[in-house]
Amino acid sequence: MYEEASTSMHERSAKLRQAAGLVECNLTLLGATGIEDKLQDGVPEAIDSLRQAGIKVWVLTGDKQETAISIGLSCRLLTQTMHLIIINGSSEVECRRLLAEAKAKFGIKSADFGRDLQGTEDMYHGDISKLRPSNGHLSETGAQSLELTGVIGGDKSEYSENVTNFDGTELALIIDGSSLVYILEKPLESELFDLATSCKVVICCRVAPLQKAGIVDLIKSRTSDMTLAIGDGANDVSMIQMADVGVGICGQEGRQAVMASDFAMGQFRFLKRLLLVHGHWNYQRIAYMILYNFYRNAVFVLMLFWYILYTAYSATLALTDWSSVFYSLIYTSVPTVVVGILDKNLSHNTLLCYPRLYEAGLRNEGYNLTLFWITMLDTLWQSLVLFYVPFFTYNISTMDIWSLGSLWTIAVVIIVNIHLAMDIQRWVLITHLAVWGSIAATFLCMVLIDSIPIFPNYGTIYNMAASRTYWLSVCLIIVLGLLPRLLCKVVYQTFWPSDIQIAREAELFKKLPQQLGSRPASDIS
Repeated sequence: MYEEASTSMHERSAKLRQAAGLVECNLTLLGATGIEDKLQDGVPEAIDSLRQAGIKVWVLTGDKQETAISIGLSCRLLTQTMHLIIINGSSEVECRRLLAEAKAKFGIKSADFGRDLQGTEDMYHGDISKLRPSNGHLSETGAQSLELTGVIGGDKSEYSENVTNFDGTELALIIDGSSLVYILEKPLESELFDLATSCKVVICCRVAPLQKAGIVDLIKSRTSDMTLAIGDGANDVSMIQMADVGVGICGQEGRQAVMASDFAMGQFRFLKRLLLVHGHWNYQRIAYMILYNFYRNAVFVLMLFWYILYTAYSATLALTDWSSVFYSLIYTSVPTVVVGILDKNLSHNTLLCYPRLYEAGLRNEGYNLTLFWITMLDTLWQSLVLFYVPFFTYNISTMDIWSLGSLWTIAVVIIVNIHLAMDIQRWVLITHLAVWGSIAATFLCMVLIDSIPIFPNYGTIYNMAASRTYWLSVCLIIVLGLLPRLLCKVVYQTFWPSDIQIAREAELFKKLPQQLGSRPASDIS
């Protein structure tokens, strides 16, 4: 009967059910088998920390809706107080109706959002009392949850703030793959985007691999936020490749996700350290190095620009070709590389304990247009000091142009390295060797170059070093050039400290983590 039913050309399913009904009758239940598929250790804590850091987390899973909701509860994405918006549509018309009803019920307006981090700049600025430790514990639940398939983390921006209902209830969107078949078309994409970005949590269940990539593309195409996708299976490859940053987990489902990713890790919980620690460190390093390299090269060029004004725009040289080449090759390059690799403004324990410190990057505190122009103004001032202090000091002397160029070379190398030293957050032995060794290497190179008789600057450094005016000029350049910067840093850090500066101060005075986490907002300047 079963063979006849399985080969039937008409009503095969009904005949198979009928055959099964004839066989599965008058049975005695002896027992049942249950398979437990738990989340990896540390997943709820990691997701909670990412959300505290201002990263919006979406879960994309191939599991059924009930299991997906259980995953959300186990991961602490969903809470008992959240209002769940469930979208299960079987046609485009029904999906459109469900989306419209949800938007109308909760007052969600249609709007296109992009990255507008300046609007959130003052949200947590200076309020270290909000940097609470992420030391929560996983609560026991009766439901067993399956492994997390994928997470998309978009940088915190304007759209992530509207996550509550009129009465303050947080919203969560649950949508299945059948609905996404119709919704991920152009007419309904904007409706889904408006609804999803107004919810605190988004969980997509029963989604196909291409639908996962479609969700990532939806965020990338409608915002300028960075997206991160993490998964452990072959069905996550398209999502990982579509995201700006792809992370693969080495698991039991093969290495396809790892091979397609930018970063690979053994467990999901390591994502917390990747973003909150290494992500923070590298953002701070890169942001500062961009500003510093603009400054380092611009101050050297502007110093020579003022010199050209007094030479009738001729090709007269004040610096030797060796000095011009060695400035970027030897004199100032090594400290840049060392600081760009090793500098750390906060310890990893502090960054893991206070995830909100990650928001400094979301608010563009390390590099923005204001900081760029402030740096350029400081560069302009230092270049004027570098040129005009020696110019007026030796204006009525008989010193030749090569001697003046020697003074400019020494002064600009010292001032840019001390400028860097003022901003180094954590000194180690190699940092000292790089900064002070570069200054020493400059003197050594100039002594060697000035000792070659065929060069026009032969003996210049020996004559200049014997003069007390030479050393006083160098000291005056350093003081006048860096004093405004030092005063601005002291005033800003005293009266308008950032969260990072407050955390660093508390870390230096051994006030972390207890005192820092309990510091009232009223104590913040």
